[in-house]
Parts: sequence; C-alpha cells; structure tokens
Amino acid sequence: MPYKEKEIEKRYFTIGEVASDLGVATSLIRFWEREFSIIKPKKNRKGNRQFTQQDLKNVKLIYHLVKEKGYTLQGARDFLENGGTENAGDKIELIESLKRVRSFLVELRQELH
Repeated sequence: MPYKEKEIEKRYFTIGEVASDLGVATSLIRFWEREFSIIKPKKNRKGNRQFTQQDLKNVKLIYHLVKEKGYTLQGARDFLENGGTENAGDKIELIESLKRVRSFLVELRQELH
C-alpha cells in the first residue's frame, strides 16, 4: 500500500489571509467582527488577530449572506440568531466545492483549445 502524505491543515489565519481569501479589505473583516458575535478571533500578545477554521467559516457565512445574498447587516444578524447557521454552512461548503470544480473545468477547457 503506497504511503500517502497527510495534508497539513493550518490552525490559524491572519486577518490579511482571511480578507485576501474573500477579496475584501481587512477593515471590513474588523467591522464584521464588531457587528457579529460569531466572529471571535483570538489575539496574540501583539494584539494580532488569529482566526481559526471555525472563525473562517463564520466570516465566509457572513460574506455569503451580505455580499452574495444581499442581506442587510440586521437581516444577517437575525438570520444567524434564528439558527440559520446550520443549513447555511453546508450550502457555503457546497458552493465553494462547486466553484473549485468550475475553475478546474475552465482550466481544462483552456488547455484543450
């Protein structure tokens, strides 16, 4: 049986990495942190934010609600407070997976032409 390397999973992300991943400014991430209680990054001794995988999922959920679905901040807060995180998290993971598949297919099409 061939040896398969275990993929290394990053434990913490900087605010810059989170913002870059979503294509938004770091100031927006800080703003959302103040507006939504589900975003709670740890801070190191220097005061730099350290986002966990769960924090990243929560930020992506808020991004999805506000930027993609057009929710107001209050609407997104209401959605989250009424238990909307359960199904929404699964949908976001599905959307990201579909985006990766689409990207792969686009690259494949470009290689064939």
